[in-house]
Amino acid sequence: MNIYRHLGTSLLVLVLATFPQLVSAEGEGSSLTSAVDSATATVTEAVSSAVTTEEASTEEVAPELNSGDTAWMLTATALVLFMTIPGLSLFYAGMVRSKNVLSVLMQCFAITSLMTVLWVVYGYSLAFTDGGGWNWFVGGFDKIFLKTVTVDSLSGTIPESVFMTFQMTFAIITPALIVGAFAERMKFSAMLVFMALWVTLVYAPVCHWVWGGGWLDAYGVLDFAGGTVVHINAGLAGLVAAIFIGKRKGYPQSAMPPHNLTLTVVGASMLWVGWFGFNAGSQLAADGVAGMAMTVTQIATASAALAWMFSEWLTHGKPSVLGIASGAVGGLVAITPAAGAVGPMGALAIGAASGLGCFVAATKLKRIFGYDDALDVFGVHAVGGIIGAILTGVFAATALGGAGFGGDNSTMGEQVIAQLIGVGATIAYTTVVSIILLFIIDSVIGLRVDEEQETEGLDMALHDERGYII
Repeated sequence: MNIYRHLGTSLLVLVLATFPQLVSAEGEGSSLTSAVDSATATVTEAVSSAVTTEEASTEEVAPELNSGDTAWMLTATALVLFMTIPGLSLFYAGMVRSKNVLSVLMQCFAITSLMTVLWVVYGYSLAFTDGGGWNWFVGGFDKIFLKTVTVDSLSGTIPESVFMTFQMTFAIITPALIVGAFAERMKFSAMLVFMALWVTLVYAPVCHWVWGGGWLDAYGVLDFAGGTVVHINAGLAGLVAAIFIGKRKGYPQSAMPPHNLTLTVVGASMLWVGWFGFNAGSQLAADGVAGMAMTVTQIATASAALAWMFSEWLTHGKPSVLGIASGAVGGLVAITPAAGAVGPMGALAIGAASGLGCFVAATKLKRIFGYDDALDVFGVHAVGGIIGAILTGVFAATALGGAGFGGDNSTMGEQVIAQLIGVGATIAYTTVVSIILLFIIDSVIGLRVDEEQETEGLDMALHDERGYII
């Protein structure tokens, strides 16, 4: 539309400037012809100038480094890494028995190291580059070994190195979440092989589907910070692994309470603080959306913590420390896909729904079906992620205080259907591939420690160390 404004203005100026010449030249043929020729040349010049101005205005502006955005993303990256080591590590370590505390800490620390290397070598490329004919499913190899990622390369308004590292922290925490489902019974070697294959064949493709230009992105699926990519993905893989590897020896006949809830609460608190980097950082800028993402994260977490606490209080007669901490994590999970799309009241509702839903899944559903999800990875992360992903489609509506729907979706129904497609696709793909990987690994090297090692505890059996020497 700018070209027409430029052209209209030029023509108006032209008429005002040449009209006196035309009037004064009336009756004089040669003078009139000269005036007309002059006016024509002026019109041509005006049109050319207008077109040039429009072309210049439509040229894509090259991205420029923004120091404020960069400073925030450096901070957010550190916060998300802080979520895994030490946040998640301590959260899980406190919930296992004392003879296995080091094994969980070791698994999280080793996963952090392994995922860092794999992400640098090929993971970032598979998730965030153009895959050509396979781009709907996975990226390509344009950035293997971080080729073309230099000091000067940008991703939006931040250094690409910062963006790559930020996304690396997501690739670290996602497989680390799975550890809680099969805690106290998997071989350390089998765990490393499974995680390496899983992040390659499951995490990287699903990440690309949603954030790298894949097919779910085309559907307008809203997943601001990883409801499907991180939490549903990890929760389903954890459930599959827990069922495939089998129950812990003595479960559920023998009581297996957390050995140190102090560690668990400290870890949950670290997760809460670190999650601001997770959600607000996913805007990749220091702006109003990041500010609102931080706000709704706080609201949903508090709402979920209270919902779990009061549900447990009414059901069991007393509120527990483990319960309120688990509820808070469930709220953090549920608001993750919605953080950039919903308003404060939507966050309040999503938090309450996830607190109640995760409580039922962790305390009722697990008993009904009898699976041994040791640290409730499915009950908190998968169920919380599913609740949050679906309700994102509801509370993203501007009428409910949200920021609007994704892609070409124009109604709440269309957005909810898109969310359901994203949830269903993630569940199906993760389940199938995880089963195949577990079957292959079990056939080659075995998944589970022997009965004697499990009885002794993985700290001594696998690492020859003790968490406590008293």
